[in-house]
Amino acid sequence: MYTTIATTLTDEILTITINRPDKLNALNKDVMTDLAAALDEVYNNADIKCAVLTGAGPKAFVAGADISEFTTLDKAGGLDMAARNQKNVFDKIENCHKPIVAAVNGFALGGGCELAMACHFRLASDNAKFGQPEVNLGLVPGYGGTQRLTQLIGKGKAMELMMTGNLIDATEAHRLGLVNEVTTPENLLPRTTQLLQTIISKAPLAIAKVIALTNIAALGAADGLQQEIIAFGELFDTKDAKEGAAAFLEKRKAVFVGK
Repeated sequence: MYTTIATTLTDEILTITINRPDKLNALNKDVMTDLAAALDEVYNNADIKCAVLTGAGPKAFVAGADISEFTTLDKAGGLDMAARNQKNVFDKIENCHKPIVAAVNGFALGGGCELAMACHFRLASDNAKFGQPEVNLGLVPGYGGTQRLTQLIGKGKAMELMMTGNLIDATEAHRLGLVNEVTTPENLLPRTTQLLQTIISKAPLAIAKVIALTNIAALGAADGLQQEIIAFGELFDTKDAKEGAAAFLEKRKAVFVGK
């Protein structure tokens, strides 16, 4: 079905692996097309409760864009590429009602760092490296890097990293809040799966609201608190909220159905 990614569905978790290890999993048109299709599957397949995004091989999550595709671009082409991929991949990840988590193994540079930042949160192997080195090409990040990096680590450090093009290791990324947790390469996917299994056990509609409301907060929306109040009220009409309260009072594990 896919030519540049591999997908595996196990225990309601879809693992999406960018599979160009010989190119350090660099993003090109085919990768973007495949990712967009895989994300449609996440959105529409009820058997998928959440997803993991990772890269094939030991060296890279995604080492950046395929620069060979840049050589023929002009202003119109650059605008089209950034807008299309932002809509079909990066924004689709960020706004997905199901959790999508990045398991960052190795290099996450340029578009790779942006891909990881579009995910709801990130785990990294201890050999991971992060950076937005677009200034070395005479460019700026085009897939949300200036916005999401600033949201995650703050204006000053984001400015420094994007203006210098310097890379940071997993330990520094964790200290800055770019990644939630650092572990060994061998434990990266098992640990990510463990966290997602915990999330799967919670109420799906509540998880979807958490994602949406947190995204609103990250944008600094003026009506964020009001949106939270509305969501809080709406969830009282769900079967899951009634089940959650009943299970708590009966001292048993809740069984949520997403309704």
